[in-house]
Amino acid sequence: MSDLLNSMSLDTLVFDIETQNFFTDPEVGWDNFDALKISVVGVYSYLEDRYYCYEEHEMDKLADLFKDAKRIVGFSMNRYDIPVLNNYFQRIPGAPKLWGMDRVDLLEEIEMATGQRISLDRLAGANLGLHKTHHGSEAITLYRDGKIDELKEYCVNDVKLTKELYVLYKKNNYLLVPSKKTGENVTVEFANLNP
Repeated sequence: MSDLLNSMSLDTLVFDIETQNFFTDPEVGWDNFDALKISVVGVYSYLEDRYYCYEEHEMDKLADLFKDAKRIVGFSMNRYDIPVLNNYFQRIPGAPKLWGMDRVDLLEEIEMATGQRISLDRLAGANLGLHKTHHGSEAITLYRDGKIDELKEYCVNDVKLTKELYVLYKKNNYLLVPSKKTGENVTVEFANLNP
């Protein structure tokens, strides 16, 4: 019975990270995830119905939030966010193992269904009529310029877009994806949708 109660109280988290640097920086190098440093992590907790944003020095608090999650949701998280965040969590005693968690990566789902990638901005535009507030590369500039509040707002906005897309994904079992050839929206169904 206690296992059932524990599973009912476990959270689903939608998250996005921004970094202080990128692979194209001379001191980093392509696919060198160990050299990437987090600036902020935006998170939505379904259990608490609340958005959070953590700075690099608060990764222990973020790890505590992730401990109570049964599922994590993101956009291109398997390719970018998880490898970067995992480097931090590996240094925190008791932090969860991200690769072992139930994960829904919306971009990966679309890639598997269509064989194509799409930006979060275009996907949100097609499905929600909403757009990102900044381009991803601007996040590094915001950090370097010390505009942390603006950076947090941008990151949390990306989490909001991802969360709303996830809601549609779960509810309808499809998303509208603009065709690369015609630009017209195509209905993409997802066969193996997890509850």
